Amino acid sequence: MALDGITMRCITDELSRLLTGGRIDKIHQPQKDEISMTIRCFGTNYRLLLSASASHPRAQIAALGKENPLQAPMFCMVLRKHLSGNKITAIHQPGCERILFLETEGRNEMGDVAEKTLVLEVMGKYSNLILVDKQTGLILDSIKHVTHEISSVREVLPGKTYQLPPSQNKADGLSATPSAFLSILSEKQGQTIEKAIYQSFTGISPALAAEICTRADLYGATRMEELTDFQQNTLAASFCALMADVKEHLWAPALYYDEQGLPADFSPLPYTNWNGKTEDFSSISALMEAFYGRKDTMYHIRQKAHDMRRLVQSNIERCVKKKEIQLRTRQDNKNMEKWRLKGELITANIYAIPKNATTFSAVNFYDEAMPQVEIALDPTLTPAENAARYFQKYNKAKRTLAALAIQEEQNDKELAYLEGVLVAIDACTEEADLKDIRDELTAEGFLRQKGGKKQDKRQKKSRPMHFLSSDGYHIYVGKSNLQNDELTLRFAKSNDIWLHTKNLPGSHVIIATDNHPEAVPEQTLLEAANLAAFYSKGKDSSKVPVDYCLRRFVKKPSGAKPGMVIYETNQTFFVTPDRAMAETMRPAQG
Repeated sequence: MALDGITMRCITDELSRLLTGGRIDKIHQPQKDEISMTIRCFGTNYRLLLSASASHPRAQIAALGKENPLQAPMFCMVLRKHLSGNKITAIHQPGCERILFLETEGRNEMGDVAEKTLVLEVMGKYSNLILVDKQTGLILDSIKHVTHEISSVREVLPGKTYQLPPSQNKADGLSATPSAFLSILSEKQGQTIEKAIYQSFTGISPALAAEICTRADLYGATRMEELTDFQQNTLAASFCALMADVKEHLWAPALYYDEQGLPADFSPLPYTNWNGKTEDFSSISALMEAFYGRKDTMYHIRQKAHDMRRLVQSNIERCVKKKEIQLRTRQDNKNMEKWRLKGELITANIYAIPKNATTFSAVNFYDEAMPQVEIALDPTLTPAENAARYFQKYNKAKRTLAALAIQEEQNDKELAYLEGVLVAIDACTEEADLKDIRDELTAEGFLRQKGGKKQDKRQKKSRPMHFLSSDGYHIYVGKSNLQNDELTLRFAKSNDIWLHTKNLPGSHVIIATDNHPEAVPEQTLLEAANLAAFYSKGKDSSKVPVDYCLRRFVKKPSGAKPGMVIYETNQTFFVTPDRAMAETMRPAQG
């Protein structure tokens, strides 16, 4: 769900309770659209995450930190200048708007008291983080600059006076009485109940409007004019009861899962209209960490992988076009042997061919049936010259097909390699994985080496995915071609079991057998085969063939591209990739 005003109120309550009176210690900007602050409050350190991401804007206490760039961005430097060491005096929300004010107090260079406000505006792609001088009301800086060309209504630039985003002319649900609620909705004739509620009151999302209808035992798609007086009163009572829970801070953060067991929605208030699995959380921050953590990471990885994916896709399209041309060339030269035969038949019958003839019929004595072969001739050439012409066509086609076979092999290998890279990009779970793929593409000549950029020595090394099977066996899954080589050729032991999809690009999978491969249960083999199929090009297919053999039977040919191996004495599993099994297998530690 989108983070609505009621959820923002829950966040505000939690942050105000934990952080008011604390001091801002460290400030970082791990991503271009988010800020991380370490705040010391009553002997406890908290990590406050403020995100103005277009997809997942929010504020929360974060349990896990992120890697920070070597060079702090300009907005981060401005925040450090004005907020480092400041005391948080208040955290509040205007009405039920999706806006958070972080009020701070500190000393300026002259030693005078200086009050600064950091404002988080959660508005989808227009989300922003804005630093405001409280005394003057002027904007000091923002994480996103909004010029007149971007918005003619409200500029967000240093030196401009800060103004709240334009009002949507919605009523404040927290102060609405039952009669006021019904009076407002009476103007929404023709609309459904759900739409009338979330379009009339601040802080209400469509999901929360649907919950209000469910609590009133009403169908949300019912139109306002169809409600009886009793139903209208029931709806008003349901709305006001929910608003009373909000005012009393009766929060019950919960995460809601879909039929596949994946996080589908969350709410700071309990949903009574959800039939699937529910997980309760002690705090809204813990809830958002669980819901947004992976989504946020994957969003930033997809953003950073966009150019790389486009490059690989472009090269795949080039290989596919080249393959089409190669197939046409092979088709054009498929009559090569007929040209040779005609040349030989002309030579054998050279004295029987009339002068200036345009065709000549000869017996094909190479065929036991001795059929007649009709041969086209150029009347301007002698029979010997006509024979030479056919032999020239044959020899040219022979050379073309010999060169074509080499080119087809090279193109097929490159196409298989690039498709494997595309699968690897999809399997990336952290930025270190992308760096490995970028280095690999650079080494293979698909990307140019970037010069002059300072290497981050703190860059975390990418590691294979590591799982435990239901039988307790360790399973490792490579996330790039270079990592596949490392995993298979250097990490795995000779009696470990190696798995890979048959004739499909995908990850190398290793089952660590502790030198006893015969003891590995079939369930562990099935789970490892499912991982091999899921992390491959065939993850959306059914009955994907997965080959497996002992690691000692896997070899890398000399000069082969990263990730390319040959193997023997293999057996084959046919599995339909099971997303739930792949995503619920317990990741192993270490």
